[in-house]
Amino acid sequence: MPNYAMAFLQEPEPQRGIRLPVLPGIGRIVARNPGIMTYHGTNTYLIDEADGLTIIDPGPPDPQHVADILTAAGDTKITRIVLTHSHFDHMGAAESLKAATGAPVYAFHISAIPGYTADIPLHDDTEFAGLTALHTPGHASDHLCFQYSASDGSKILFSGDHVMSWSSSIVSPPEGDMLAYYRSLRRVMSRNDAFYLPGHGPKLPEPQNLAAELLAHRQKRENAILAALQIQDWSIAALAHELYAKSDPSLKVAATRNVLAHILKLKAENKVTELAPDTQLHPDIASLPDHSPGPLPPGVTMATVSQSRSDTLRRFALARTV
Repeated sequence: MPNYAMAFLQEPEPQRGIRLPVLPGIGRIVARNPGIMTYHGTNTYLIDEADGLTIIDPGPPDPQHVADILTAAGDTKITRIVLTHSHFDHMGAAESLKAATGAPVYAFHISAIPGYTADIPLHDDTEFAGLTALHTPGHASDHLCFQYSASDGSKILFSGDHVMSWSSSIVSPPEGDMLAYYRSLRRVMSRNDAFYLPGHGPKLPEPQNLAAELLAHRQKRENAILAALQIQDWSIAALAHELYAKSDPSLKVAATRNVLAHILKLKAENKVTELAPDTQLHPDIASLPDHSPGPLPPGVTMATVSQSRSDTLRRFALARTV
């Protein structure tokens, strides 16, 4: 969700269907899935290695995007397919690209998708093909960033959706965890990477500055939640309406997920307590359709949608101190 008070970057809409240069030995193809949550689309990165191409985040389940990756590879073998996390806009094309190339899929050893296991399970600090996996949960429980040294010596981090150059990330429970997100932000802030290459948006120079701003922004939001709870108790939807000025339905839903993530962090820290839920949906939520007019994204079920609506009824107050 864009917040233009922070030093986010913008870029013209990139050319589609071709490999665009990023750094020496690294290119990207921007998927054809632009949107309010994806900016111009998902970045699929191509890294030139001695044994072929490493693909980071093959993108959404779009046959044209898979064809674009294969065309960009040409006669060069695609050796491995690497996932930052299991959200469908990053991994949706993995099986199709694997079927076309025979390349194994590398991902965190505990997937957020029940029953899914990567061909090559990764752990924190696993090293392979010049990459080092860093487990950075928060946006997703299975989120990985990847450390890499470009051929010009630049120390970079493929940052997925953990830190993006164009926007902050949604943290949506239960897979998203605000306490873990804070810890993961501090982890990458302590590094000396020259650039982040994010899952959406352009290359990010001096990335520690934006990571610090993102953490400060979350802490400011947390303080605003605590201040509101000092006045009265709140349902998740009503508090999101109070704190966020969002008109787009998708952003309204995202705001409730972020507020819930903050509240659950505060609950884990014994700063808030949960009350009986509201019995009626807040108007912001009641006005939304029960389900999308099209098919649900992979991994999303109607039970998930119903639980998200139910979560907006949850009500919290400051914890009593003895």
